[in-house]
Amino acid sequence: MSPNKGDDEPPPGEITDLLLAWNRGDAQALDRIVPLVYDELRRLADRHFSRERPGHTLEPTALVHEAYVRLIDQTRVTWKNRGHFFAVAAQMMRRILIDHARSRQAEKRGGGGEKVTLDDQLGAETPGKAVDVIALDGALTRLKALDARQAQIVDLRFFAGLTIEETADVLETSPASVKREFRSAKAWLFRELGAS
Repeated sequence: MSPNKGDDEPPPGEITDLLLAWNRGDAQALDRIVPLVYDELRRLADRHFSRERPGHTLEPTALVHEAYVRLIDQTRVTWKNRGHFFAVAAQMMRRILIDHARSRQAEKRGGGGEKVTLDDQLGAETPGKAVDVIALDGALTRLKALDARQAQIVDLRFFAGLTIEETADVLETSPASVKREFRSAKAWLFRELGAS
C-alpha cells in the first residue's frame, strides 16, 4: 500500500482475509491484524506529520493509537480489503488531526490553526505553501458535496499517501481516471484555498 514497503510485510491477501474473518465475527482475527497493520499505520502517521509544522503537539504514535481505537470501534463497516481498511484509517487520521487543530485553535481563542503543506501529494504548483488544516478540511467537505469521488481520491492520495495505481485499485477504476479526477480536484482545491 505504501511506497515504503518492507520485506517483513504480510503476504498479499492476508490482511484482507483477516478483515473478512473479522466481518464474520471472528474476534481473534482482530488480534492477528494489529501487528500486521501497525507499521503501515505508523507510516501513514509519519506522512501526515511530515507535512505538519515543526513542534506539533500531537505525536505520530498518539495519532496511530487514536486511529486504531476508532478503527476497532467500527461496527458498521463491512471491510472489503486491505485498501479499504487503510482508506478508512486515513480518514480517521484526518478527523483526529482536524479535531486536534480545532481544539488548539479554541485554546488560542481564534488564533491560527495547525498548518500543513500541500506540495507533497497535491502537486508542485505551490511548493512549501502552508495551508490551515481546518481550511483544507472545509474545502474537502465542499468538494465532497460537489464530487464525492474526487474528495475520496484526495483523501486517498493526500491523507493515505497512496499512489495513483493504489488509489485506482481501492476505487476499482483505472489509473487514467484517477489521474484525470485528481488533476481536476487539485485545481479546484487550489482555487478554493487561494480564495480563503
